[in-house]
Amino acid sequence: MSEDFAMGFKDLLFPLNSYPEPTPASAIDQALDFAVALGASVTVHAVHVELPHVGNVLANSLLDLPGMVAAEREKSEAGSRAAIAAFAGAAKDRAVTSHHVTDACQRSQLGALVTEQARTHDLTLIAIGEETGAQQIAESVIFGSGRPTLVFPEQRTGTGNPFGAVGIAWDFSRPAARAVADALPILTRAGTVRIVTVTQEKTIPTRRAVADLVRHLACHGIEATVDEEPASGRPVGQALGDYAATHGLGLLVMGAYGHSRMRDFILGGATRTIVSQPPLPVLLSH
Repeated sequence: MSEDFAMGFKDLLFPLNSYPEPTPASAIDQALDFAVALGASVTVHAVHVELPHVGNVLANSLLDLPGMVAAEREKSEAGSRAAIAAFAGAAKDRAVTSHHVTDACQRSQLGALVTEQARTHDLTLIAIGEETGAQQIAESVIFGSGRPTLVFPEQRTGTGNPFGAVGIAWDFSRPAARAVADALPILTRAGTVRIVTVTQEKTIPTRRAVADLVRHLACHGIEATVDEEPASGRPVGQALGDYAATHGLGLLVMGAYGHSRMRDFILGGATRTIVSQPPLPVLLSH
């Protein structure tokens, strides 16, 4: 076992959805795939959503709004319990050590709550589906936790070892360098590592060569292949997704880009594309 892996991801966080629908079994299975591949334990963070009290005397008498809100709260709590039980059962079957923590908050507070948990874990796994809440949580964790985040589609996109073939999206930037450093425990386990730079999309301000990254990885016992992927009019996120599909990647490593505006973080185009609809599991660092 390499020194990098020994110091790697041992303590994972996996937020569970409870409302409006609980986290599906396919997402749970994938999270456990990562835990098994890394030899890590998992903390599942289950949050049931508190709905605010709404309505007035007339509306309450006609529609029973308090009863409707109470029913939705119970649905969220039941979804949380069901997701915890499903994960615990699947983790036991696969000999993965796990435990859970529970919280309650309004939907607007979900991102901040998960981000706080993420700061004391090596890596946060976030399943992205059609519900936009997971995307918002992912953005908060990526830019606010100080730890790497692995986003992946709820529905499985591949089979086998998730680290069999790993790609690095490289543009010589600070976020890309941070992502490579964070991903070393995975890169040392990968069967194949491919470095890809998307060209024809923007000018990359550097006087260095990609050979410097190849040399650095070799110091960690990682042999990497170098490719260029012409954008050919495609957004960077799409070009990276197409490259991953062509080369059968199980994971993509990339830096997360954003800039602050009026206290909010605005995502860069490629980051927004990947986080909203990840074409495969993607490890992001900021």
